[in-house]
Amino acid sequence: MGIIIETKRLLLRELVATDEQGIYELDSDPEVHRYLGNNPIKDIKQARQVITFIQQQYVTNGIGRLAIIEKETNSFVGWGGFKLITEPTNGHQGYHDLGYRLIRRYWGKGYATESSLAVVEYGFNQLNLPVIHAMANLENLSSRKVLEKTGFKNIETFDYDSIPHCWFKIINPEHLGE
Repeated sequence: MGIIIETKRLLLRELVATDEQGIYELDSDPEVHRYLGNNPIKDIKQARQVITFIQQQYVTNGIGRLAIIEKETNSFVGWGGFKLITEPTNGHQGYHDLGYRLIRRYWGKGYATESSLAVVEYGFNQLNLPVIHAMANLENLSSRKVLEKTGFKNIETFDYDSIPHCWFKIINPEHLGE
């Protein structure tokens, strides 16, 4: 699978079937799911389903979350990138959502910020997206800091599944006058 985005320390590429162990380690960790509805996966079969679901987004939407690989070790770190959200969320529909999720042992290394900065640049320069949105649980201060370091502005707070979330957006500088 070809590299889609490269940073100083990371490679981002489409998820493939051999990422199943990494997805399992990531999504079976209750701490990773603390601000994501507290519903970690239970087995490797569910990890395969996650990969299949994301791979279908590549086909259907031309975009989906990407595997984040640490260059130095060639290790699966997590996923990041865009998801086209078609169902209404906070009064928005048909928008590109920036997201990221990292295996816990990679937290605190700056990988979420590094990959997110590269994804935003890709979204603006390669995909010509006029605006990118993101959201984070109000209590997830680490995720909120990543988004702010990436250049997102916290626009408002809203309830998502009855839980307060921050709604973020970043505007492509090429589209500021629109």
